[in-house]
Amino acid sequence: MLFTFTASFGQKFNWNKNQVIAHRGAWKKNNFPQNSIASLNEAVKLGCYGSEFDVWMTADNILVINHDPEFQGLSIEKVKYETLLTKTMSNGEKIPTLEAYLKEGKKQKTTKLILEIKPSLISKERGIDVTNKCIDMVKKVGVLEWTEYISFDYDYCKRILEVLPKAKVAYLKGEISAEQMKADKLTGVDYHYSVYQKDGWIENAQKLGLTVNAWTVNTVPEIQWLLAHKVDYITTNEPELTFEELKKTPLTIGWKLKWADEFDDAGLPLSKNWSYDVGGKGWGNNELQYYTNADSANTNVKKGNLNITVIKADKESNHYTSARLLSKDKFDFKYGRVEVRAMLPKGRGLWPAIWALPTVQKYGGWPKSGEIDIMEHVGYEPDSVYGTVHTEKFNHKIHTQVGKSVRINPYNAYHIYAIEWYEDRIDFFVDDQKYLSFKNTGKGASEWPFDQNFHLILNVAVGGGWGGKMGVDDSIFPATMKVDYVRLYQK
Repeated sequence: MLFTFTASFGQKFNWNKNQVIAHRGAWKKNNFPQNSIASLNEAVKLGCYGSEFDVWMTADNILVINHDPEFQGLSIEKVKYETLLTKTMSNGEKIPTLEAYLKEGKKQKTTKLILEIKPSLISKERGIDVTNKCIDMVKKVGVLEWTEYISFDYDYCKRILEVLPKAKVAYLKGEISAEQMKADKLTGVDYHYSVYQKDGWIENAQKLGLTVNAWTVNTVPEIQWLLAHKVDYITTNEPELTFEELKKTPLTIGWKLKWADEFDDAGLPLSKNWSYDVGGKGWGNNELQYYTNADSANTNVKKGNLNITVIKADKESNHYTSARLLSKDKFDFKYGRVEVRAMLPKGRGLWPAIWALPTVQKYGGWPKSGEIDIMEHVGYEPDSVYGTVHTEKFNHKIHTQVGKSVRINPYNAYHIYAIEWYEDRIDFFVDDQKYLSFKNTGKGASEWPFDQNFHLILNVAVGGGWGGKMGVDDSIFPATMKVDYVRLYQK
């Protein structure tokens, strides 16, 4: 008896500490069958936090692993297990039983087994029976420590907690509030990632003590959005890709998200984040556009993008209208990492920009208090974007500005334009590749006025001393800069 007690309570686990849960195992890269023993072992090999799998029960009460209610044309709930054995997976495996799957998972102590109980297509009572039998099998195999539970049926989740009050259980469907799940003693929420794009959803759930998992997340923008917003877990068909993105996320090197606009609403940009510069007096650069005030023709949020659109239209003495958004007095900052993911408009005469100006001109009017151009592009140079700094000593009026260009195609794909602003330097990036660093020489504000609060500006100009150097092609309008997100991190 003493030996049995020691063996049971002497397990040493070293669960992987990352956000990656392989959806139906890690199957895609190596073309393993989904929900196979091979895909489970690949998830373990990759070092995933968890490997998710789906459970059904056959007509003769055998628990098996498969995502869909049918296995190669056979309705799992309506046939006996021996009938399922007449079919073979692409790698030669037979459909795994839950017992076999759990026994395989028990051979390691690093990757959690995320057991999803599929809602029965026959009856609620049968589904509760499947839930009870899953719990019994977990106990029989001795993998209570390995196993976490998820389901699209809320009653199944509550039943698990009746039998196993300390189990980790998360609900999948998406319609129940975090507050209700907390009251019902669920330990987590596991919703489609789109649910979390409501303002503050993740933060609220975590404040209540729930873990937050998102399914099924397979693209870089979605992965990075969730990582930026500190989701606990990501369920994915692309665990390898997710691990690569984990290495790149600013959070891995100590940055913390302080402010963001993900543009997940619709209509005009959020007034709590943005105001407008308005008018058409050239803006110091002989520009040709009139910047409108909250006009949906020139600025709107739709399908996850902020759209800043230039149209050919008369306004006062101008023949083009556009928009210039700024975060002044809405969000001002000193130091940090600014990221803007954007796709630029194409055409000669356009001058889109992502930049920052001082909120209070501590050292005097432009350029004495500084300007940081995170990204500028002129349409007559279709393969380049620029990062530039302006100060009293270094500015384009006296041809001493400090800047550099990067050769990319800014039109056909989104790119991440970023700076990292420290006390001693400002580093400029495109897609995480640093191409310029402006140093603080310590010689005072004429060279380094960057010790005060700045605010962000997003705009598309037409013409001007630089943008209009080669004229304006009137056939290009309307022209739109699409901004996927704006994020500010600080340490």
